[in-house]
Amino acid sequence: MTEKNTKNMTALVSCFARAYHYRNNEVWVFADDYAEKLMTRQEYAAVAESMSKGINYFNPGFVGNPEEALRWIVDNQLSPSVLGRSAFCEDMLRSAVMDGCRQYLVFAAGYDTFAYRNQFGGLKVFELDLPDIIDDKISRVGNCEKQAVYVPCDLSSPLWQKALLQRGYDASGISFSSLLGISYYLTREQFDALIRGAASVVCPGSRICFDYPLSVAGEECMKNEELASAAGEKMKAKYSRKDIELILEKNGFEAADHFDEKKMTEKYFNEYNEAQPNHIMHAPEGVGYCMAVKK
Repeated sequence: MTEKNTKNMTALVSCFARAYHYRNNEVWVFADDYAEKLMTRQEYAAVAESMSKGINYFNPGFVGNPEEALRWIVDNQLSPSVLGRSAFCEDMLRSAVMDGCRQYLVFAAGYDTFAYRNQFGGLKVFELDLPDIIDDKISRVGNCEKQAVYVPCDLSSPLWQKALLQRGYDASGISFSSLLGISYYLTREQFDALIRGAASVVCPGSRICFDYPLSVAGEECMKNEELASAAGEKMKAKYSRKDIELILEKNGFEAADHFDEKKMTEKYFNEYNEAQPNHIMHAPEGVGYCMAVKK
């Protein structure tokens, strides 16, 4: 499998998790009414079938039909991390916009859909990702009325900052950056370099938001780590809360909000759980969530 296909498949599964959650519920942890539009019917059906057939890996001894198996896998394995971090990030983004932010940077955007759901007038959305992934995304979005400013680049190269500036980003204006799902696949040195790169193009008062794997992982995270490794995306580092705060401090940021599994579940999952008592969901163990401010 090529790097392009691997990354696209990872993005597609995350997109499926958001689409399935929206389609099959009336109360949501995170409501993404656009995700399914980025997938063909064949892709949606293929991911659903593949996931349901993997029930014995996720839950040995499970008894139920394929649809029940799929629901169990989505609610217990696929959705919690994707939905939780998206809810956290867009909650923090909302606060930033209320405080005057007018630029939103989505790093490794994949099939993120915020730009096409954007309800904030005047908020400019920049999506940064590899050129082939952006090309694929554009072909899926088509003639959507709302669009992002696409920034084809390689985040492992310092040239991404130049590419961003060439697309109309104002480094002197307050911004909010999403770095969701990235830290897992970078070494500590690479993650530090990415934070340092972000610090070089955002002004004081700007905010960044990301999730990261904790040194002590839960069962769900370990399963996801095994799946990522099998798909060629090995997770390369884990962190304590102190580790993250030191990286942020070194690069001119200060952690303003730091959530763990318990706080995430209370804030973003409880309403859903009360409305769906047969489909309880919680934030995954072994994941931290942080919003930091440039000093």
